[in-house]
Amino acid sequence: MAPSILWFRRDLRLSDHPALHEAVRLGGADGVVPLFVLDETFLAPAGPTRASFLRSSLEALEASMGSPLCLLAGDPVTAVTELAEGLGVAHVVVSGDFGPSGSARDDAVAEALGHHGIALHRVSSPYCVDPGTVRGASGGPVKVFTAFRRRWEVIGPHVVLPVPDVSWVNVPSLAALDEIPKRAGTRRPALFADLPDAPPIVLPPAGESEAMSLLERFCEGPIDRYDHDRNVFATPGTSHLSPHLRFGSLHPRTALAAAAGADQGATTFRSEIAWREFYADVLHHHPDSVSEPLQPKMARLRVDAGPAAEERFRRWARGETGIPLVDASMRQLLAEGWMHNRGRMLTASFLVKHLHLDWRWGARWFMWRLIDGDLASNTHGWQWTAGTGTDASPFYRIFSPLAQAERFDPDAQFVHAQIPELSEIPAPRVLQPGGGVDLLSSADYPAAMIDLGAERIEALRRLDETKAE
Repeated sequence: MAPSILWFRRDLRLSDHPALHEAVRLGGADGVVPLFVLDETFLAPAGPTRASFLRSSLEALEASMGSPLCLLAGDPVTAVTELAEGLGVAHVVVSGDFGPSGSARDDAVAEALGHHGIALHRVSSPYCVDPGTVRGASGGPVKVFTAFRRRWEVIGPHVVLPVPDVSWVNVPSLAALDEIPKRAGTRRPALFADLPDAPPIVLPPAGESEAMSLLERFCEGPIDRYDHDRNVFATPGTSHLSPHLRFGSLHPRTALAAAAGADQGATTFRSEIAWREFYADVLHHHPDSVSEPLQPKMARLRVDAGPAAEERFRRWARGETGIPLVDASMRQLLAEGWMHNRGRMLTASFLVKHLHLDWRWGARWFMWRLIDGDLASNTHGWQWTAGTGTDASPFYRIFSPLAQAERFDPDAQFVHAQIPELSEIPAPRVLQPGGGVDLLSSADYPAAMIDLGAERIEALRRLDETKAE
């Protein structure tokens, strides 16, 4: 006998972990080697914020294990194969990865291991229902969320597994957690120019214990009002579980079990989990949607490019557009590594439909700054707003920053908190472009960079161009 290897990726926890249970079974009395690989294919596009949270998540995982991870760096095809062969193991276990790059990586690792008689076992995934499982009546993928959810929610039962008894095998590392910041962010787009990179001074606590505490607190109260409060910027009405779902310190199956109930809040929360799984399913079936619109006709939409457009993008990213709710949301992203979901939709709509810029620019900036940057959710959230994706919001649905502010931040609590230079200007004036006051008396806040009404008309004109071609 020999130990098995559990290769951790987006499953940095011990509870509700099917792959861990399988590794324990396969390793038997010889135990389990806990492995994490610093893979530059995935670290290089990650900004410092997500890299910092990853490191904290790994530290929390080691603490919960009471044993160190075996840390390796480089191409997993080489690193995992050499470790497995050197230890004489017969089994490497992973949680399945259904993303385009992750799936290709696992295929390559499985082939390399196979040459040495070693099996790669892909067990479960970061989703309640593995992408590709939900099918329509004809057997093909489901293209509309409502139909997807109806089929998704009856698949089960979803069994939440306890933490197994594990005999961890301590194998010396050839890399260190200190290397994560050095290896992350090496593919910084030139488009970002002088935009800030430093992670927030204070990031939320990482790890499984914190995730379970957040879930418990959410289910004790805020979930009852979730269907309403999740849209209000200044109200702590969301779960803040997204970073933990991203890194797997919490499995969505555990969240679903905790949020059981027929009330509207719990129902809406489960629907949000279903959206996450829907987008993973879409990416699985359409891997090129990372960079290409799902609706080919929308590829004809005319967008601005060149130095002036790039500078408008950077003003948006810095939160200096002169549109208060847009700027407050973008500054929240810079300050916290997180953004309110309604803010994500609003700022995406503003970039695409008021500034007439490519949705992919915004998607890359979000992935660079967000702690919870998830390729499927981020890409298809942007495609939804841009009117280019599956089940997309029509392009002509253009978010009004003023209407959104009046409805979801009417007292300007959120705007005041994120834009200190406007904190003395009361609502509703402060919600207006430029802060709603004479610029001479508010010199620290910029004038609106555009006329909202005029650019809305221009967006619709460009939409008409796509229909005429």
